[in-house]
Amino acid sequence: MLVDSRLRAYRDLVESRLDELLPSPTAVPARLHEAMRYAVLGGGKRLRPLLVLASAEAAGGAPSDAVDAACAVECVHAFSLVHDDLPALDDDDLRRGRPTLHKAFDEALAILAGDALFALAFQIVAGSSPDSAKVAGSLKILAGAVGSEGLVGGEVLDLENERQGPDPWVVKTIHERKTGALIGACCGLGAVMAGASREEVDRLLRVGKMLGLAFQIVDDLLNETSNLADIGKPAGSDRERGKQTYPAAFGVEAARSESERLLELALSEIRETLGDATALEEVARSCVVRNF
Repeated sequence: MLVDSRLRAYRDLVESRLDELLPSPTAVPARLHEAMRYAVLGGGKRLRPLLVLASAEAAGGAPSDAVDAACAVECVHAFSLVHDDLPALDDDDLRRGRPTLHKAFDEALAILAGDALFALAFQIVAGSSPDSAKVAGSLKILAGAVGSEGLVGGEVLDLENERQGPDPWVVKTIHERKTGALIGACCGLGAVMAGASREEVDRLLRVGKMLGLAFQIVDDLLNETSNLADIGKPAGSDRERGKQTYPAAFGVEAARSESERLLELALSEIRETLGDATALEEVARSCVVRNF
């Protein structure tokens, strides 16, 4: 299909640019740079960068103008996974079927590599466009998505509410912040880099937040029902830790129905965008049906 080849081209563009933007593994301090590259270049479907590029196209812009913003988001995502896997948080040994960063290197270096990736993300955005308004708008969206009211705050709520018994409001709040905020930012960043209007940026931010929540619900379902080969880490780990999940709070069928409902709402908004939304529709569907 044409859209599949387009997404492959987007993914290749992102992989190539990440390789250029990440520090050389031979530059001092070499072990830190090696760890950063291990964290970012070790696989993954690149959902978040693809959302940035596809959103730029849906907003009437050129995906190539948003590639650096897409790479910045992937650096933030990698930072979050590195820290999430640490013994002080989820204490995971595997990520994407291979040792987590603190297992492959060591705990101290994993913390510092995560910190360096977080800083690099904002450095990349700062140089992502000659248009200062686009840079300022992108920095505002990304910073808002990852701070205490976004990803980091969601992580804290996740830790604080372990083994507290499933609470529907808590589950939704955690998911909206820990996952939904950054995925929402992906769509907003694409719109900003396309030079979209405030209305169009807001529309795509809404789309992204709905997709982010749907994506996390499906992640919860996969953790509950899949296996190591499917998800790259032991299944059932959320239940063992007493995590707040959609299946625990609402049941498996209700969780599945909610992910599908959110997808349909997001698709209806996507169809109102100004540009070519075919790629964005396909990436949106993959948030619920993991098919690429």
